[in-house]
Amino acid sequence: MTDHAQGAFRALADPTRRDILRLLSRDDMTIAQVSDHFEITRAAVKKHLTVLSDGGLIEVEPRGRERVNRINPKGLAPVLSWFEIFDQVWDDRLAALKTAIEKDIQ
Repeated sequence: MTDHAQGAFRALADPTRRDILRLLSRDDMTIAQVSDHFEITRAAVKKHLTVLSDGGLIEVEPRGRERVNRINPKGLAPVLSWFEIFDQVWDDRLAALKTAIEKDIQ
């Protein structure tokens, strides 16, 4: 697994960060706007956003005095790629199950 993928999985490991990603999937937000959705300090939210940024899952754009956070769909590519391995495993197992069921029916 690449360092980039490990950073993405590390970022996704925390439920608060997953909740932040859900928020950002709907709209770009400043740290203050994200903080309004949680009962943790703004500093704690900023730390979560830093982990998400380091994992490549969000991008941060300075706009004047504010920093706007937005989801980075490309950052999920290593995660999706890793899960594709299991898609193939399940496809193979389901195909084998189908074959076994059809054999028993005949």
